[in-house]
Amino acid sequence: MLLYAGIASLCSFKYSGLNATVKKLKQWSLSAGSPQIFRILKVTSETLRNSAESISENIKNISIHVPTHLRPLNDTQLGHYLAGLIDGDGHFSSKQQLVIVFDSRDVKLAYYLKEVLCNGRVKKVKDKNAYLLIISNKNGILRVLNLINGKLRITNKFNQVINNILTNSKYSEESISFSMNKTNDFNNHWIAGFSDADASFQIKFVEKKDRPKPEIRLNFQIDQKDNDVLLLIKEVFGGNIGYIGSQDTYYYGSTSFGAAKKVIRYFDVYHLQSSNYINYLKWRKVYLLVQDRAHLTESGLTKIRSIKNSTSRDSA
Repeated sequence: MLLYAGIASLCSFKYSGLNATVKKLKQWSLSAGSPQIFRILKVTSETLRNSAESISENIKNISIHVPTHLRPLNDTQLGHYLAGLIDGDGHFSSKQQLVIVFDSRDVKLAYYLKEVLCNGRVKKVKDKNAYLLIISNKNGILRVLNLINGKLRITNKFNQVINNILTNSKYSEESISFSMNKTNDFNNHWIAGFSDADASFQIKFVEKKDRPKPEIRLNFQIDQKDNDVLLLIKEVFGGNIGYIGSQDTYYYGSTSFGAAKKVIRYFDVYHLQSSNYINYLKWRKVYLLVQDRAHLTESGLTKIRSIKNSTSRDSA
Protein backbone atom coordinates (compact mmCIF):
# COMPACT_ATOMS: atom_id res chain seq x y z
CA MET A 1 0.00 0.00 0.00
CA LEU A 2 1.31 3.48 -0.88
CA LEU A 3 0.65 5.89 1.98
CA TYR A 4 0.32 9.26 0.32
CA ALA A 5 -3.44 9.82 0.56
CA GLY A 6 -4.29 13.39 1.39
CA ILE A 7 -0.93 14.81 0.39
CA ALA A 8 -2.50 16.89 -2.38
CA SER A 9 -4.42 18.85 0.25
CA LEU A 10 -1.08 20.38 1.31
CA CYS A 11 -1.16 22.43 -1.91
CA SER A 12 -3.95 24.58 -0.54
CA PHE A 13 -1.65 25.88 2.22
CA LYS A 14 0.87 28.68 1.83
CA TYR A 15 4.53 27.66 1.67
CA SER A 16 5.30 28.99 5.15
CA GLY A 17 2.61 26.82 6.69
CA LEU A 18 3.60 23.47 5.18
CA ASN A 19 5.77 22.23 8.04
CA ALA A 20 2.95 22.15 10.59
CA THR A 21 0.69 20.32 8.16
CA VAL A 22 3.38 17.76 7.30
CA LYS A 23 3.98 17.23 11.02
CA LYS A 24 0.33 16.25 11.43
CA LEU A 25 0.61 13.91 8.43
CA LYS A 26 3.71 12.32 9.96
CA GLN A 27 1.92 11.73 13.26
CA TRP A 28 -1.01 10.15 11.43
CA SER A 29 1.33 7.91 9.40
CA LEU A 30 3.21 6.71 12.47
CA SER A 31 0.02 5.89 14.31
CA ALA A 32 -1.10 3.90 11.28
CA GLY A 33 2.05 1.78 11.54
CA SER A 34 5.43 2.93 10.25
CA PRO A 35 8.44 0.73 9.45
CA GLN A 36 11.22 0.23 11.95
CA ILE A 37 14.23 2.41 11.19
CA PHE A 38 17.43 0.36 11.06
CA ARG A 39 20.96 1.75 11.18
CA ILE A 40 23.81 0.63 8.93
CA LEU A 41 26.63 2.96 9.99
CA LYS A 42 27.97 4.03 13.37
CA VAL A 43 25.82 6.89 14.62
CA THR A 44 25.75 9.38 17.48
CA SER A 45 23.74 8.89 20.65
CA GLU A 46 21.37 11.61 19.45
CA THR A 47 20.75 9.71 16.22
CA LEU A 48 20.19 6.45 18.10
CA ARG A 49 17.46 8.07 20.15
CA ASN A 50 15.59 8.69 16.89
CA SER A 51 15.96 5.15 15.55
CA ALA A 52 14.22 1.91 16.37
CA GLU A 53 17.32 -0.30 16.53
CA SER A 54 20.70 -0.95 14.88
CA ILE A 55 21.31 -3.52 12.17
CA SER A 56 23.03 -6.57 13.63
CA GLU A 57 25.86 -7.90 11.51
CA ASN A 58 25.21 -11.32 13.08
CA ILE A 59 21.93 -11.76 11.17
CA LYS A 60 22.77 -13.99 8.21
CA ASN A 61 19.38 -14.48 6.59
CA ILE A 62 16.95 -12.13 4.91
CA SER A 63 13.29 -12.43 5.86
CA ILE A 64 11.00 -13.92 3.24
CA HIS A 65 8.46 -11.23 4.14
CA VAL A 66 8.62 -8.06 2.07
CA PRO A 67 7.85 -4.92 4.13
CA THR A 68 4.83 -2.85 3.15
CA HIS A 69 5.84 -0.42 0.43
CA LEU A 70 5.69 3.21 1.60
CA ARG A 71 6.14 6.64 0.14
CA PRO A 72 8.34 9.07 2.13
CA LEU A 73 6.22 9.98 5.16
CA ASN A 74 7.45 13.47 6.02
CA ASP A 75 9.50 16.42 4.77
CA THR A 76 12.82 15.00 6.01
CA GLN A 77 12.34 11.66 4.26
CA LEU A 78 11.06 13.35 1.09
CA GLY A 79 13.97 15.79 1.15
CA HIS A 80 16.61 13.07 1.26
CA TYR A 81 14.83 11.07 -1.46
CA LEU A 82 14.44 14.15 -3.69
CA ALA A 83 18.08 15.17 -3.15
CA GLY A 84 19.21 11.69 -4.24
CA LEU A 85 16.95 11.80 -7.29
CA ILE A 86 18.26 15.25 -8.29
CA ASP A 87 21.88 14.20 -7.69
CA GLY A 88 21.22 11.25 -10.00
CA ASP A 89 19.09 12.62 -12.83
CA GLY A 90 18.18 16.25 -12.22
CA HIS A 91 19.67 19.70 -12.70
CA PHE A 92 19.03 23.36 -11.87
CA SER A 93 19.24 25.20 -15.17
CA SER A 94 20.36 28.74 -15.99
CA LYS A 95 16.66 29.48 -16.62
CA GLN A 96 16.06 29.06 -12.87
CA GLN A 97 14.29 25.75 -13.40
CA LEU A 98 14.61 22.38 -11.75
CA VAL A 99 14.47 19.63 -14.40
CA ILE A 100 14.35 15.93 -13.46
CA VAL A 101 14.44 13.22 -16.13
CA PHE A 102 12.27 10.09 -15.83
CA ASP A 103 12.11 6.93 -17.89
CA SER A 104 8.67 6.58 -19.50
CA ARG A 105 8.01 3.65 -17.14
CA ASP A 106 8.24 6.10 -14.24
CA VAL A 107 5.88 8.82 -15.40
CA LYS A 108 3.63 8.07 -12.40
CA LEU A 109 6.52 8.98 -10.11
CA ALA A 110 6.93 12.28 -11.96
CA TYR A 111 3.24 13.08 -11.43
CA TYR A 112 3.44 12.01 -7.78
CA LEU A 113 6.32 14.44 -7.14
CA LYS A 114 4.46 17.19 -9.00
CA GLU A 115 1.53 16.57 -6.66
CA VAL A 116 3.49 16.39 -3.43
CA LEU A 117 5.57 19.47 -4.32
CA CYS A 118 2.41 21.34 -5.31
CA ASN A 119 4.22 22.70 -8.35
CA GLY A 120 5.64 21.84 -11.76
CA ARG A 121 4.61 20.33 -15.06
CA VAL A 122 5.31 16.96 -16.62
CA LYS A 123 6.44 17.00 -20.24
CA LYS A 124 7.05 14.17 -22.72
CA VAL A 125 10.46 14.29 -24.41
CA LYS A 126 9.94 14.19 -28.17
CA ASP A 127 11.07 10.97 -29.85
CA LYS A 128 12.39 9.50 -26.59
CA ASN A 129 11.01 7.17 -23.94
CA ALA A 130 11.39 9.84 -21.31
CA TYR A 131 9.49 12.52 -19.41
CA LEU A 132 10.63 15.68 -17.66
CA LEU A 133 9.37 17.16 -14.41
CA ILE A 134 9.99 20.90 -14.72
CA ILE A 135 9.61 23.29 -11.79
CA SER A 136 10.09 26.98 -12.57
CA ASN A 137 7.63 28.71 -10.24
CA LYS A 138 9.40 30.59 -7.43
CA ASN A 139 7.31 28.99 -4.69
CA GLY A 140 8.02 25.58 -6.19
CA ILE A 141 11.78 26.19 -6.29
CA LEU A 142 11.71 27.48 -2.71
CA ARG A 143 9.77 24.40 -1.64
CA VAL A 144 12.42 22.15 -3.25
CA LEU A 145 15.35 24.12 -1.78
CA ASN A 146 13.77 23.91 1.66
CA LEU A 147 13.44 20.13 1.31
CA ILE A 148 16.93 19.37 -0.05
CA ASN A 149 18.96 21.94 1.93
CA GLY A 150 21.84 20.10 3.57
CA LYS A 151 21.05 16.90 1.65
CA LEU A 152 22.63 17.15 -1.84
CA ARG A 153 25.91 15.21 -2.17
CA ILE A 154 27.06 15.88 -5.76
CA THR A 155 29.20 19.02 -5.99
CA ASN A 156 28.09 20.18 -9.44
CA LYS A 157 24.39 19.92 -8.45
CA PHE A 158 25.12 22.03 -5.37
CA ASN A 159 26.96 24.56 -7.54
CA GLN A 160 23.97 24.73 -9.88
CA VAL A 161 21.80 25.81 -6.94
CA ILE A 162 24.31 28.49 -5.94
CA ASN A 163 25.14 29.79 -9.44
CA ASN A 164 21.85 29.34 -11.32
CA ILE A 165 19.28 29.94 -8.57
CA LEU A 166 20.47 31.78 -5.49
CA THR A 167 22.54 34.41 -7.33
CA ASN A 168 19.48 35.39 -9.36
CA SER A 169 17.82 38.59 -8.19
CA LYS A 170 14.51 36.76 -7.82
CA TYR A 171 15.99 34.65 -5.00
CA SER A 172 18.79 36.82 -3.58
CA GLU A 173 16.32 38.63 -1.34
CA GLU A 174 15.42 35.32 0.36
CA SER A 175 18.82 35.16 2.15
CA ILE A 176 18.93 31.35 1.97
CA SER A 177 21.91 29.62 3.59
CA PHE A 178 22.26 26.51 1.41
CA SER A 179 24.65 23.67 2.26
CA MET A 180 25.75 20.21 1.07
CA ASN A 181 25.66 16.92 2.95
CA LYS A 182 29.31 15.92 3.43
CA THR A 183 28.68 13.25 6.06
CA ASN A 184 28.93 9.48 5.67
CA ASP A 185 25.50 8.97 7.24
CA PHE A 186 23.23 7.23 4.72
CA ASN A 187 20.53 6.24 7.19
CA ASN A 188 17.95 8.04 5.10
CA HIS A 189 16.24 7.94 1.68
CA TRP A 190 19.11 9.51 -0.32
CA ILE A 191 20.43 6.22 -1.76
CA ALA A 192 16.84 5.25 -2.64
CA GLY A 193 16.38 8.44 -4.67
CA PHE A 194 19.84 8.16 -6.24
CA SER A 195 19.17 4.51 -7.15
CA ASP A 196 15.81 5.32 -8.73
CA ALA A 197 17.78 7.62 -11.05
CA ASP A 198 20.98 5.67 -11.71
CA ALA A 199 21.06 2.11 -10.34
CA SER A 200 20.37 -1.34 -11.77
CA PHE A 201 19.77 -4.71 -10.12
CA GLN A 202 21.56 -7.35 -12.16
CA ILE A 203 21.16 -11.15 -12.04
CA LYS A 204 24.06 -12.96 -13.68
CA PHE A 205 24.91 -16.55 -14.57
CA VAL A 206 28.65 -17.21 -14.69
CA GLU A 207 29.68 -20.46 -16.37
CA LYS A 208 32.93 -22.05 -15.19
CA LYS A 209 34.64 -25.06 -16.74
CA ASP A 210 35.46 -26.67 -13.40
CA ARG A 211 31.88 -26.44 -12.10
CA PRO A 212 28.87 -28.45 -13.29
CA LYS A 213 26.43 -25.65 -12.48
CA PRO A 214 26.68 -21.92 -13.20
CA GLU A 215 27.59 -19.47 -10.47
CA ILE A 216 24.83 -16.98 -9.57
CA ARG A 217 25.88 -13.39 -9.01
CA LEU A 218 23.72 -10.54 -7.78
CA ASN A 219 25.09 -7.13 -8.67
CA PHE A 220 23.67 -3.81 -7.52
CA GLN A 221 25.37 -1.29 -9.83
CA ILE A 222 25.55 2.50 -9.99
CA ASP A 223 27.43 4.38 -12.76
CA GLN A 224 28.86 7.86 -12.27
CA LYS A 225 31.38 10.19 -13.91
CA ASP A 226 32.96 10.82 -10.51
CA ASN A 227 33.71 8.22 -7.87
CA ASP A 228 33.46 10.37 -4.71
CA VAL A 229 29.91 9.35 -3.79
CA LEU A 230 30.49 5.78 -4.99
CA LEU A 231 33.32 5.42 -2.47
CA LEU A 232 30.92 6.47 0.29
CA ILE A 233 28.31 3.97 -0.90
CA LYS A 234 31.01 1.28 -0.86
CA GLU A 235 31.55 2.08 2.83
CA VAL A 236 27.87 1.37 3.45
CA PHE A 237 27.45 -1.88 1.51
CA GLY A 238 30.94 -3.17 0.75
CA GLY A 239 31.64 -4.15 -2.86
CA ASN A 240 33.98 -2.67 -5.44
CA ILE A 241 34.59 0.44 -7.52
CA GLY A 242 35.56 -0.01 -11.18
CA TYR A 243 36.33 2.22 -14.15
CA ILE A 244 35.24 1.91 -17.79
CA GLY A 245 37.86 3.76 -19.80
CA SER A 246 35.93 3.75 -23.10
CA GLN A 247 33.05 5.57 -21.38
CA ASP A 248 35.13 7.56 -18.88
CA THR A 249 32.76 6.26 -16.20
CA TYR A 250 33.17 4.83 -12.72
CA TYR A 251 30.82 2.21 -11.38
CA TYR A 252 29.98 0.73 -8.00
CA GLY A 253 29.15 -2.99 -7.85
CA SER A 254 27.91 -4.92 -4.81
CA THR A 255 29.57 -8.10 -6.22
CA SER A 256 29.29 -10.39 -3.15
CA PHE A 257 26.30 -11.90 -1.38
CA GLY A 258 27.46 -10.23 1.82
CA ALA A 259 27.13 -6.86 0.12
CA ALA A 260 23.81 -7.91 -1.45
CA LYS A 261 22.50 -8.68 2.04
CA LYS A 262 23.31 -5.13 3.17
CA VAL A 263 21.69 -3.71 0.02
CA ILE A 264 18.50 -5.64 0.78
CA ARG A 265 18.44 -4.56 4.39
CA TYR A 266 18.75 -0.94 3.26
CA PHE A 267 16.00 -1.06 0.61
CA ASP A 268 13.68 -2.99 2.91
CA VAL A 269 13.62 0.17 5.05
CA TYR A 270 14.18 3.02 2.58
CA HIS A 271 11.95 2.15 -0.34
CA LEU A 272 12.50 2.71 -4.04
CA GLN A 273 9.64 4.59 -5.70
CA SER A 274 10.23 3.96 -9.41
CA SER A 275 9.74 0.86 -11.55
CA ASN A 276 13.17 -0.14 -10.23
CA TYR A 277 11.31 -1.33 -7.12
CA ILE A 278 9.92 -4.29 -9.10
CA ASN A 279 13.40 -5.23 -10.30
CA TYR A 280 14.62 -4.97 -6.71
CA LEU A 281 11.91 -7.37 -5.50
CA LYS A 282 12.92 -9.91 -8.18
CA TRP A 283 16.59 -9.48 -7.27
CA ARG A 284 15.66 -9.97 -3.61
CA LYS A 285 13.72 -13.13 -4.52
CA VAL A 286 16.80 -14.60 -6.20
CA TYR A 287 18.81 -13.85 -3.05
CA LEU A 288 16.24 -15.83 -1.05
CA LEU A 289 16.55 -18.76 -3.46
CA VAL A 290 20.33 -18.74 -3.08
CA GLN A 291 19.93 -18.35 0.68
CA ASP A 292 17.86 -21.56 0.62
CA ARG A 293 20.48 -23.21 -1.65
CA ALA A 294 17.89 -23.66 -4.39
CA HIS A 295 20.49 -22.52 -6.93
CA LEU A 296 22.21 -25.88 -6.46
CA THR A 297 19.24 -27.68 -8.05
CA GLU A 298 18.01 -27.67 -11.65
CA SER A 299 14.53 -26.53 -10.60
CA GLY A 300 16.04 -23.67 -8.62
CA LEU A 301 18.19 -22.57 -11.54
CA THR A 302 15.12 -22.67 -13.78
CA LYS A 303 13.29 -20.36 -11.37
CA ILE A 304 16.24 -17.95 -11.28
CA ARG A 305 16.48 -17.89 -15.09
CA SER A 306 12.75 -17.16 -15.29
CA ILE A 307 13.12 -14.27 -12.82
CA LYS A 308 16.14 -12.91 -14.72
CA ASN A 309 14.27 -13.04 -18.02
CA SER A 310 11.32 -11.16 -16.54
CA THR A 311 13.40 -8.17 -15.38
CA SER A 312 13.75 -5.05 -17.49
CA ARG A 313 16.68 -5.15 -19.93
CA ASP A 314 18.90 -2.64 -18.11
CA SER A 315 18.69 -4.66 -14.90
CA ALA A 316 19.19 -8.17 -16.27
